[in-house]
Amino acid sequence: MRGEEVVITQDNQPVVKLVVIPKQAKPNRQAGSAKGMVWMSDDFDEPLEEFKEYME
Repeated sequence: MRGEEVVITQDNQPVVKLVVIPKQAKPNRQAGSAKGMVWMSDDFDEPLEEFKEYME
């Protein structure tokens, strides 16, 4: 984990080498960056006609 390599051998021949995979940078997220790009209908959360009988 500190960056050293580990080599596994078989019959004095290297067969496997373990190395640390560097961390990838996370994408730069910013709250509100999609403002104005999303639209939602006013009746979005209204019950669907097909389910009204279950709502009574």
